[in-house]
Amino acid sequence: MQVLGIETTCDETAAAIVRLNGDGRGEVLADEIFSQTVEHAAYGGVVPEIAARAHIDHLDRLILAALARTGLKLADLDGVAAAAGPGLIGGVVVGLTMGKGLALASGKPFVAINHLEAHALTARLTDALDFPYLLLLASGGHTQLIGVLGVGQYRRLGTTLDDAIGEAFDKVAKMLGLPYPGGPQVEKAAATGDPNRYAFPRPMLRRPNADFSLSGLKTAVRLEIDRAGEVTPALVHDICASFQAAVVDVVVDRTRVGLRLFREKSGAPRGLVVAGGVAANGAIRDALKRFSGEAGLRLVLPPPQLCTDNGAMIAWAGIERLRLGLSSGMDFAARPRWPLDPEAERVNNGKA
Repeated sequence: MQVLGIETTCDETAAAIVRLNGDGRGEVLADEIFSQTVEHAAYGGVVPEIAARAHIDHLDRLILAALARTGLKLADLDGVAAAAGPGLIGGVVVGLTMGKGLALASGKPFVAINHLEAHALTARLTDALDFPYLLLLASGGHTQLIGVLGVGQYRRLGTTLDDAIGEAFDKVAKMLGLPYPGGPQVEKAAATGDPNRYAFPRPMLRRPNADFSLSGLKTAVRLEIDRAGEVTPALVHDICASFQAAVVDVVVDRTRVGLRLFREKSGAPRGLVVAGGVAANGAIRDALKRFSGEAGLRLVLPPPQLCTDNGAMIAWAGIERLRLGLSSGMDFAARPRWPLDPEAERVNNGKA
């Protein structure tokens, strides 16, 4: 089975072709990505209208490049998968419309993919991990702890009450005048800073639920910057190191609680998977490696290029669904919001 995957939910335009081999393992045949970082850098964040326009300008080129790299034609594919949300609605519409058009023109099945599900299933592409497992999804737009029980079967154990982790990194970088995207810049500055100089709070630490909250930590950083007056290189490095150390402590604590909740609700997980752009942060990766070792838990960290937004994860999610006989109609609508666990969403909104 060979599937084309299209990803346009935020500021990466991506197209990939993934093959399901006879041994049940996946193989990435082509993975084409156009990063829009330069287009958005001047604004200090993603501008939805600019992102959508860039998807229109580059998506067809990337799809043709993926086909050329593999030597395949549309007729050789077994399906087309496109991210249908959650994300910036303008960009989602671009990729979803392209995916539908290609599927319709080639007579191939079409699969609308939840972007979060694609992250959740990536470990099965890279490491052939069996269900069930615990997922920490940490990116600029999402921070969740999810029990992954099967394709289409997810239980949200914890979520952020305000900022996502990646969003908090970006906002701290902006406060300090660091370039966009801020996450890697904060990590780089933290490498030569003193993580003990500032006693930043660890929000939600030791709470019985597995939720996150980063707004208080972000406010504490702002207060220290205002108190200092002058933003010197030493202050930047020390604040970044102290902020990152606080985030690491929160991530480990919340993951520990998430693991306990998983075991109470679903039994023993087969592993802990960390996905999303924040999974590329070395300090967080190292801390979770230590935690997993202490907990006797297998840790799966997909390669960094498959942690950030990419087409390969969309194609693989399409394969996972097609092999179960699941496809989507041409009337499937783009979704700016699309929770993996609708029951958790209803409870959090006070509707249950």
